[in-house]
Amino acid sequence: MKLRVTPISRPLTGRYLPPGDKSISHRLAILGGLAQGETRISGFLDAADTRATLTAMAELGAAVEESDGLICIRGGRLKAPAAALDLGNSGTGMRLLCGALCGHPDLVGQELSLVGDESLSGRPMARITRPLGEMGARIRTVDGHAPLGLQPTKLRGIRYVMPVASAQVKSAVLLAGLFADGDTAVIEPGPSRDHSERLFPAFGVELFDAAPGIGVRGGQQLEGGRFHVPGDLSSAAFVIAAGLLAAAEQGIELANVGINPTRDGVLRILRAMGGKLTLSQAEPIGNEPVGSIKVQPSALTGIDIPAEWVPLAIDEFPVIMALAAVASGTTRIQGAAELRVKESDRLAVMSEQLRRLGVRLEETPDGAVVEGGSVRGGQVDSAGDHRIAMSLAVLGLVADGPVEIDHAEWIRTSYPGFVDDMRSLGANLEWLD
Repeated sequence: MKLRVTPISRPLTGRYLPPGDKSISHRLAILGGLAQGETRISGFLDAADTRATLTAMAELGAAVEESDGLICIRGGRLKAPAAALDLGNSGTGMRLLCGALCGHPDLVGQELSLVGDESLSGRPMARITRPLGEMGARIRTVDGHAPLGLQPTKLRGIRYVMPVASAQVKSAVLLAGLFADGDTAVIEPGPSRDHSERLFPAFGVELFDAAPGIGVRGGQQLEGGRFHVPGDLSSAAFVIAAGLLAAAEQGIELANVGINPTRDGVLRILRAMGGKLTLSQAEPIGNEPVGSIKVQPSALTGIDIPAEWVPLAIDEFPVIMALAAVASGTTRIQGAAELRVKESDRLAVMSEQLRRLGVRLEETPDGAVVEGGSVRGGQVDSAGDHRIAMSLAVLGLVADGPVEIDHAEWIRTSYPGFVDDMRSLGANLEWLD
C-alpha cells in the first residue's frame, strides 16, 4: 500500500500515548508461556510482530486468552507444535524463542521448525546459534539463516563473551541458561537493552553478577504474575521527531513513555542536536522507568554522534537520519554497521530514499554523513521496513511537496496505529490503495 504525506498546513498539537513496548511484549509472551501458573498482561502491543510470538507460544501449548485489553497466559508445560512456528517478520521472536526452546525439557527428543518471511530469512542467525551450540544445542540453519530446525536436548552452562553488544543474543543465551546444567554467564562489550534482566526477577528467577556481565543459574522455576507494558520509546520517537519539526509552540505532551536508560540514546542524540525535550519522571511500571516528555519545535543542528550512544538508539537511526536531513549543518554517524542487518539494510535504504528527496549525504560502511538542508516532495519506498516507512512519513511533514511512500503497509509490523495517531495531532496522512 502507498501512504501519502502532505506537508503540514498548521502546527501539530495534542497529547499522545504511545503503544505498548514491543521488546517487553515479546519477552512477556515468552516468559508467560514458560512460567507456571497465570501471567496477566495489560498494555501488550497488538502488532504483527508481537502477535506472531504470542501465537507461537499458544501453538507450543500455552493457553492464551484475551479480554478487554488484558492477555492471560497459562503456561508451564510445552508440547511440540503440529506445524512450523511462523514468526513472520519478527527477529526478536525467532531469536528469543530459539534460546527458550533449544533445551526445554518438555521438548527434548522432539523436532521443531522456526520459519519467517523473506526479510527475516535474510537476517543473520549464526549470532545466536553459535553460543547456543556451545551449550550443546542442536540447531540447523540455511547458511546461517532461517528457517531454523531445532532438536531440543540437554544443555550445559557456559560463559559467553559476546563480540558485539546485542540484547537479542544476550536474552537468547540467558533463556537457554534457564534449562541448562550449571551457570550461564553473558559478557557484553558494551550496554544493550536490559528488559530481560529486569523481567526475570519478576518471574522469580534470580540472576547473578558476572561482572562485566550477567548470569543465570539453571534449573530455576518461573512463576507467573501481573504485568503492565509501558509505552514504547521507539514508537514514540516518531512523534517526538514530528514535534521537533512541526509542533505548535506549546508543544506535544507524551505520557507513559518507557525511558529505560539502555534505550534512551535517541533522547540524548536529539537533545545534543538542539531538541527541546522536557522529561518528567513518573512512578516506575514494574522494574521499568517511565515518564512524560514535552516536545517543542526546535532548530536542530547536525552533530557527530558518539559511537557509545549508537547501541542505545539502534532502532531509532532511520528517524535520526530523517531529522539530520533538515538540521543545520552536518551529522556524522559511525559505528552503526548493525543497521545493515535489520529488517532491511537501513543505512543503504535510508540513504537512497533521502537522496530521492534531494538530501545530500555520503553512505559509509558503518554509518553516514548527512548534509542538512531542505527536502522536496517525491516518491520513496520503505523496502518493506516499518521504521523506514514511519521515518519518511515524519520527514514528509516538512517537505516542499507531498511525499508518497510505497510499501507503507509494513508499518503494521510494530505500530498499526501510527497513521491514526499522527492524524490526531494534526498531520495529513492518507492511504492511497
